[in-house]
Amino acid sequence: MRKIKNQNLDQLLTQLKFTPEKKRLKQLEAAENLFTIIDRNKEYPFEFVFFRITGFHPTEPGADEIIKGDVLLDDLQVFLSKLSGWLARPVDEQKQKVYTTEQLAKIVGVSTKTIYRWRDRGLLAKKFIFNNGKIRTCFLKSTVDKFLKDNPDLLASAKNFGRLTNDQKQKIIKRADKLTDETNLSRYQIINRISSELGKCHETIRYILLSPEKNNADKSGSTYISGVIAPAQAAEIYRLFKQGCKVQELMKRYNRNKSSIYRIINRRKARALLARKIEFIPSDEFLREDVTEKILDKPIHIENKSSTEPLKQFELDGTHILPEYLQILKDTPVLTREREVELFRRYNYLKYLAFQTRTGIKPNLVSGTILSRIEHYLAEAEEIKRRIVEANLRLVISIAGKHMATGTDFSELVSKGNFALINAVEEFDYALGLRFGRRASLNIAKEYAKLSGKSTGSIKARLGTLKNLERGAQTLMTRDFAAIERAQQSLTQVIEDNLTEREQHVILNRFGLIGSPVKKETKTLKQIGEKLGLTKERVRQIELTALQKLRQSLSSAEFELLTG
Repeated sequence: MRKIKNQNLDQLLTQLKFTPEKKRLKQLEAAENLFTIIDRNKEYPFEFVFFRITGFHPTEPGADEIIKGDVLLDDLQVFLSKLSGWLARPVDEQKQKVYTTEQLAKIVGVSTKTIYRWRDRGLLAKKFIFNNGKIRTCFLKSTVDKFLKDNPDLLASAKNFGRLTNDQKQKIIKRADKLTDETNLSRYQIINRISSELGKCHETIRYILLSPEKNNADKSGSTYISGVIAPAQAAEIYRLFKQGCKVQELMKRYNRNKSSIYRIINRRKARALLARKIEFIPSDEFLREDVTEKILDKPIHIENKSSTEPLKQFELDGTHILPEYLQILKDTPVLTREREVELFRRYNYLKYLAFQTRTGIKPNLVSGTILSRIEHYLAEAEEIKRRIVEANLRLVISIAGKHMATGTDFSELVSKGNFALINAVEEFDYALGLRFGRRASLNIAKEYAKLSGKSTGSIKARLGTLKNLERGAQTLMTRDFAAIERAQQSLTQVIEDNLTEREQHVILNRFGLIGSPVKKETKTLKQIGEKLGLTKERVRQIELTALQKLRQSLSSAEFELLTG
């Protein structure tokens, strides 16, 4: 499956993976409606795309990014394919006829290649589960009927691919040779002229001139077939390859050997990778000689604990939307500090390797092995990111529960919280020694603060949901607060013994160690700075210095209690 080029749209798709199914179905329908109104020749701000799919305006950076219409259509094809794949339903449950690519081609009377081209022109496809358990890309009858009604010229043009006799093909080849010798017309212009003269479509003429096995061009001595492939054809080859067209079929269709096809594909892959945004949190340890062995030699694995307890149903407005979400919480263990550091180190190092490897590639002279290596780095990084997000989804549930009283719809809180969590993964610096939960909680809380005061549902229903949510959260996140209080007293003593008076003040107030351990009252860097008469940046420096001292004096559990 090809990838989404636009990083913002790709990020939105990742967010939707953790959105309740009912909301995803609505967003799938909204994305399908958006696809039908996009003009390939226009440009659109990402904010417009985001709003049409989700129903609310984005607040994250990059919302004003402009996307070209043709790029957006290609990306939406992938977006819809993946999203419908996650929501795939049995084909037998559909109330209307569903066609596979082969069935549709046979019924309409065109080739499967034409169906591929129609998808580029706006024919929407969905994924369905068949009786053998396989998920296949198909087309609903209503979608096909609407597409053919809106594009009658495409069907007429496709059927104009009628078989030509060998004599007719020879005349076309000779005409092309003559135009090549007597005019300065480009390859594209020659095909267009012959197309107009014979009343055949452009693709028919082009295909004949590129298929010597079918038209005996080797006997005609044609000099027209050879030459550098046109950019439009190279783009078409790459597009078909990403849609699943086999290399052997591309070789036959474009009269190119395997090396030529792969060279075209690799060049296009290289350009896509060079245009891709790759960001990582740098670290000095990435520059060490043995860093690859240290970080990558050990395989990463997070065990999924299958829950044996029956999952309780959580309701919102009379519909079940939380079981799928809570199942992830029950099946995904909380990350320890050591595992968290290990994952973030590997995540950022993989992106660092991809970025460094990409620096040396040139689109016109690139190795397929190098491209595969970069794609492997990025694919593994995405898998690690997914694992980190799933292991921290309970933060979204916990913090969302505290904001239900603001009147905001719970499903919107979940969606916003997921997006903030994903952004926190990108921004987190594991080398600072803090727990990821602190950064993620801050991101999520800030996102919810923007929604304060908005109401989209019944207060009574949400209060009922909150009670159910609290019962579920208590099952998942029970703590021995008496033990925490004893540990905090010990922690406070270590702080007094190892830190200066000013460092003590910063740490005690920054991490809420003054007062009850159950309801911590933390202060911001700015608040502490105003109290001490220092700048926010100076307080941050004092905090980091103090944390470095405490890491030498505290056990892992004590340090986790402080920063977690």
